[in-house]
Formats: sequence, C-alpha cells, structure tokens
Amino acid sequence: MTAGSPRRRVDANVRRARLRSGRFAELFAAAALMAKGYRILGRNVKTRAGEIDIIAARGKRLAFVEVKRRLTSEAAEAAVSDRQAARIRNAADYWIAHRPRYHDYEQGFDLVVLLPRRWPRHIVNGL
Repeated sequence: MTAGSPRRRVDANVRRARLRSGRFAELFAAAALMAKGYRILGRNVKTRAGEIDIIAARGKRLAFVEVKRRLTSEAAEAAVSDRQAARIRNAADYWIAHRPRYHDYEQGFDLVVLLPRRWPRHIVNGL
C-alpha cells in the first residue's frame, strides 16, 4: 500500500478523531474533578516512565487519574490493564520524586469513567 493511499488517510483521520475525543474526555473528567473540589495540577503529563492523564490534588491527597471513555462501565474498567496501572504508578513515582513539595501527600490512583450521556464517574483508588 502506498503512503498516499485512501486507507492510510482514513487510518490517520480515525487516529486524529480518537485523539480529539480522548482530549475532550480528559477535559470533561478534569471539570468533574474540579466540581468535587480537586485542583488540577496537570493534564497529559509526560514523564520518562509514562503519561498520566490527570494529576489532581484535594487537601493532602494527590490523585493520579486515568480517564477511560467507553460505552459501558465494565468495558472502561476492563480497559485498564495491570501493565498500564503499573506504568501509571511508575510515572507517578517519577513525578513525585521531582517535586519535593508533594512528598508528604497521600497518593491515590483513580479512574474516571465517561459513559455516553452521563456525568463522569470518579472511582477513588480504582487502579
């Protein structure tokens, strides 16, 4: 298949649409967390160990949040593999190691599930 073939363009268009959809889901999840009193410290935070969708704080608790947008809650929860959860934990360790201010904060690894036509569901320590 050549570089300019229609199939490759469709694949690139699908990837762009998914990226836009994912960014919107993360924005909506961040808004839901703020409504619960969280302060957003970062979105799409990249570290050498991996990417964290959202880092949020409320009181002395840091939440490292993975956002999943699926048709069902079960599918969203199943979409987080053990390997992915370990990568998020490693990325969180790296992030905290470079920010002494947060060393004494409690750490949580949360999941925000977005379902069609529903308010995001925040699962504390869901990873």
